[in-house]
Amino acid sequence: MKWMPFILKHLRRNWIRTGSTAAAIAVCIFLFCTLQTFVASLHGALTQGVVRLVTRNSVSRFVSLPNAYEERIGTVPGVERVAAANYFGGMRDVNNPDSEFTNFAIEAESFLAMYPEYMLTDAEEKAFLGDQHGCIIGRALAEQFHWKAGDTLQLTSNIYRTGKPFDFVISAIYQTDQVRYPGTDDAILFFHHKYLDEATGRRAGVRTFYVEIADARQAGVISHAIDDLFENSEAETHTETEAQYSANVGVLSGNLVFLLNGIGLAVMFCILLVTANTMSMAVRERHTEIGVLKTLGFSGRLVLWLVLAEGALLGVFGAAMGLLLGRFLIGILPDLPVVGDLVRLFPRMNVPPAIAAAGMIIGMSLGLVAGLFPSVFAYRTRITELLRRA
Repeated sequence: MKWMPFILKHLRRNWIRTGSTAAAIAVCIFLFCTLQTFVASLHGALTQGVVRLVTRNSVSRFVSLPNAYEERIGTVPGVERVAAANYFGGMRDVNNPDSEFTNFAIEAESFLAMYPEYMLTDAEEKAFLGDQHGCIIGRALAEQFHWKAGDTLQLTSNIYRTGKPFDFVISAIYQTDQVRYPGTDDAILFFHHKYLDEATGRRAGVRTFYVEIADARQAGVISHAIDDLFENSEAETHTETEAQYSANVGVLSGNLVFLLNGIGLAVMFCILLVTANTMSMAVRERHTEIGVLKTLGFSGRLVLWLVLAEGALLGVFGAAMGLLLGRFLIGILPDLPVVGDLVRLFPRMNVPPAIAAAGMIIGMSLGLVAGLFPSVFAYRTRITELLRRA
């Protein structure tokens, strides 16, 4: 620590170069944390529900299935319970498409039983199940619109047009446990499928049946058994695991993870070259100073560690700036045009502590690696040669 003022003095000597180098590292860490947070959030959403299947129309997920299919699916060996669920497409303001948020009509009792990640107290669940106009919302949604239990709201669906809005009463705000169930979305509104059936005269049908099975290893066998039930019918089905369904609905059906990681590695490599060049320039400008330090008795090893510490400190500064920028951007992503529409389809993201720690380590490592060659040069070069270059 006694050398810290000396190191900081060197960093302040050319503050424009120091600031631009730290900003370059900040951009690198910002991209790393943002991309990895995005991947981790989606991966958590896709890996939960290993004992759940989703049955939809084989033509498209936008084509409904008859309500009567539910009872027949429940007879398949290995099926524990079945729950109908329809994406509702509800908007607070029909004249403002941006007012739409994620909302589903569900068969509440069965659905909540197979989704323990949406946590309600016994009293809250009883209140929700006992009110056909009741709904439950996530904590993020409650904070976004300043809603609380007992509030009333109206939604107009852009899918199920009945000529008048749907009236809801918020029965409860469900909680999530991101440790046990990572990636759980806390920005969804759920309401009773019975209400949707009554409002549409059961013409809505069912877009998806969520199926809980007893043994995840039998997912393939049970999926085929369900689809065989409706083979050659007017509405054939396609059944897959919940993870496969989410991937197909979202953006992970291709090699997106590989692409995002590749972008991150390419950016880090470029920033490493920029930082290494900057550190080399800083050392070359200080030949005389380094020669004088060695003349005064500073060992080559100490000079090496001082240069490395300068690089590491620069990396830490840059990483801290990148983390702050990443946290800020991730917070406003859902409100951005175009990009926000995509982000809102997936669980709310936040930079996990592990990714934040990795970002700090990477930032410091970039500084250390970038300062390695200049520090070795300062260590090995003789005093006479350093002074001759002055």
